[in-house]
Amino acid sequence: MQLYCNSLTEYSRLITNEVKIGDLLLGNGHPIRVQTMTTTDTMNTIATVEQTIRCIEAGAELVRITAPSKKEAENLLHIKNELHKRGYHVPLVADIHFTPNAAEVAARIVEKVRVNPGNYVDKKKFEQIEYTDAEYVEEIDRIRERFTPLIKICKEYGTAMRIGTNHGSLSDRIMSRYGDTPMGMVESAMEFLRIARAENYYNIVLSMKASNPQVMVQAYRTLINKMFEEFNECYALHLGVTEAGDGEDGRVKSAVGIGTLLEDGIGDTIRVSLTEDPELEIPVCKDLVKRYTINSSQPIVHSIQSVEKFPYDSFNYQQRETFAVDNIGAKHVPVVIADLSKIEKITTQHLESIGYTYNEITDKWTIGDTAADYIFTGHQLLDFALPGTLKVIVYPAAWVLATDKEKYFPIFDGGGFVEAEQKSELINFVMIDCFSDETPINDFTFLDELGNDKSVVLCLSSTHQHAMLAIRRMFVELSNRKILNPVIITCDSHWQTADEHLIHYATEAGALLLDGFGNGVCFGMTNKSYQLQDSSYKNASGRNYSNNISVEQFINSTAFSILQATRTRISKTEYISCPSCGRTLFDLQETTAKIRSRTNHLKGVKIAIMGCIVNGPGEMADADFGYVGSGVGKITLYKGKEIVKRNIDSDIAVDELINLLKENEAWIEPASVSKL
Repeated sequence: MQLYCNSLTEYSRLITNEVKIGDLLLGNGHPIRVQTMTTTDTMNTIATVEQTIRCIEAGAELVRITAPSKKEAENLLHIKNELHKRGYHVPLVADIHFTPNAAEVAARIVEKVRVNPGNYVDKKKFEQIEYTDAEYVEEIDRIRERFTPLIKICKEYGTAMRIGTNHGSLSDRIMSRYGDTPMGMVESAMEFLRIARAENYYNIVLSMKASNPQVMVQAYRTLINKMFEEFNECYALHLGVTEAGDGEDGRVKSAVGIGTLLEDGIGDTIRVSLTEDPELEIPVCKDLVKRYTINSSQPIVHSIQSVEKFPYDSFNYQQRETFAVDNIGAKHVPVVIADLSKIEKITTQHLESIGYTYNEITDKWTIGDTAADYIFTGHQLLDFALPGTLKVIVYPAAWVLATDKEKYFPIFDGGGFVEAEQKSELINFVMIDCFSDETPINDFTFLDELGNDKSVVLCLSSTHQHAMLAIRRMFVELSNRKILNPVIITCDSHWQTADEHLIHYATEAGALLLDGFGNGVCFGMTNKSYQLQDSSYKNASGRNYSNNISVEQFINSTAFSILQATRTRISKTEYISCPSCGRTLFDLQETTAKIRSRTNHLKGVKIAIMGCIVNGPGEMADADFGYVGSGVGKITLYKGKEIVKRNIDSDIAVDELINLLKENEAWIEPASVSKL
């Protein structure tokens, strides 16, 4: 397979076909456009108009509105006219799923229509059907017959189209041949794309959304590769992680998936799908996009030495092979290292921010599921006994003075370790600055010596403007030299706000973790950024942080959320929650909060909360249990993709979900976490 981007060592936007959406140009090197979707009832013209205006004023360049039937599609004209009357001319997108007739109406009114190939013509009944080649071709002909009228209308009216595949709503036909795979997602879209090309219609955007960032990233990469292979060109790409959820988890999951692709220059428009008011999605989009805005005042970026071939599969996840150094590497889950080095005097109270609580009366530590595994204290040795599982990393001069060499471990720079006279017999952490300057790769001569030392854990970081690319290049070098030491991904943020820091960590570390790199993470802030924090994140958008959350607690929580989003370490309940829209049949934000409050202690359980039948059960993808709106005031519960309780009154539905969890032995009573 060829590369899915221009370069894996140098940042460069992937040039895609230009798309015209009203007066807005997208793709072909134009700025990355940000968009969102309304949550109001489409038949409520004024409410939809006013919410659309709030989104526009927040910075949305496109706004999508659901049109589940012809009547909503027809009402788009009233919405558009009212917006124009008020002086707003941002392009509108009609969201279509099961109703081709609605799409054909909408295409005559708005600037763009979105169709989902999984349910536009095909149906999804979760049936396994074996198709002969002839039967499969007949199904494609049926799609062509039903899809072609929409194409002709779009050509006539100059309407753009998004062919938007969702991982959870692949049709039975696609599932039967390709399975629930990224390739199945790609082929689902390619079938529609081939039909459009046969009609000489090219004003198309494509998307490959999934609630699992790993699946989403692999699908986009595969799609790009497939388009170049078949058409020798790439269509414009809309990026998004579907059903990401709310708060920190929703932002992290979105940033991991979208940010990974943006890092490689992929993406022409993005939407962050949060279970929050749509205007709150836009600042997150902006924080993601601004990282790639060219600024003439930025210093010249040093080049990262290119490679002819990457020694890993970009299209299929495989964890990098390593040996174990204590609990780091090999088959161990990634560790979290908390940076406490900026605290002048560390006390037992400071450990509460990273998952440890000390009880003086019982002389015991309570350890949470998101407790850091190591702490970095710089020059500081602690004057109190540590919890049994926690270990400390310090600079070599401090380590020499430490009496407990089984709790304290040194961290060297690359050359310093080679020259050091005293080293730990158990673990030595070694920092390597990856391509922050023009150091040629053959100057990293100490790598071979490190690779022969079974006590060394490498800590890769970079101050390069595109740090992820620099660190990834160093992983390639380790592979080329057959160095199997475990690696900690180290990332400092120079940004200011909570969302900016979160997106920085999730993008740079998440992209590496999704490719199977890294046996742990350590996040910090530059001195300037740390000093700007007031130890309170109460104003972080969409967040449920307490008023006194510390910087260290925020970073620790973010680290575990990123590991969860990349499916590399599961430490909490996962919620797959749709962002709400005009189809939603209950208060999604309130219900999500209620379910979260009752179930957030169920480590590793995946619960989907879906507003309507469009998003569930299909969009639930790999959820263990589902809570899906089936009518006004009615909820249907799922185990996997099977209905187990239908049309329950919403007043008792959360209790019934708890009962379902108990019936399937997925429930444990809330209890105190482990104690040492």
